[in-house]
Amino acid sequence: MNTDIKYAIITGAASGMGRCYALQLAEMGYGVLLVDINGEAAQELSKQISHKFGVPAPVMCIDLTLSDAADQIANQCETMGWQVKILINNAGMLVTSAIEDTDPQRLQGIIALHCTTPLLLCRHFIPLMKELNGGFVLNISSITAWMDWPVIGMYGCTKRFVKGYSRELRIECKGSPVSITTAIFAAVDTPLIRFPLLMRYRKLLLRFGFMISPEKATRLALKAMFRRKSTLIPCLSDRLVIMLCPMIPNCLLSFLIRKIDLKSSF
Repeated sequence: MNTDIKYAIITGAASGMGRCYALQLAEMGYGVLLVDINGEAAQELSKQISHKFGVPAPVMCIDLTLSDAADQIANQCETMGWQVKILINNAGMLVTSAIEDTDPQRLQGIIALHCTTPLLLCRHFIPLMKELNGGFVLNISSITAWMDWPVIGMYGCTKRFVKGYSRELRIECKGSPVSITTAIFAAVDTPLIRFPLLMRYRKLLLRFGFMISPEKATRLALKAMFRRKSTLIPCLSDRLVIMLCPMIPNCLLSFLIRKIDLKSSF
């Protein structure tokens, strides 16, 4: 075992932004721990990384909505002696239904995936990073953290929790060699948000910066993380949305729910 190699844990690594994080970090020489429920896709990515970059890319096929998911990851890292320098809590899911219409297991799943498991991973690995004299945590929030949008409200609620505990962790880690960065994205061109309304105007949204590619999003996020920035909000349009969203009154959102078939747009 090469003890000189430092590892990055990437959740949701098999596709989308997670895949981009894995490829970019592997190119930098990091071993990448590919955590994903899709073991087959993760194995294919692992082979590609090992062949192209010559760094280890172990796969952990784990359901991150399970209560012991963080323990599974931590125990395997300890057993294998992998020294984790970077933790990227990237895995996500999007529930596109009213809360009263959503299966209870789906509600529990999004809370576990966005909130519980990432928080427990931070709790486990931050002390170990301090022992290694340095490390980085990248948590993924969203501009929806500023507005409980109809139909996708649970996504925003969980991302608000991510934003909050990430800030708390950063304050608690101040003066230590561990840095916490929160990436706040709007629309990233991944399968997670391929809604009909967005796809109809995809090229225009990309051209004018209201949507960005996963390659660009992850590149900017890693740059901010390595520079020990507290927060990344990549686009001016995102900052404007964050300012304007809280000003939208509940009565207007209620009107939209009644008059427009929002579910067909998401």
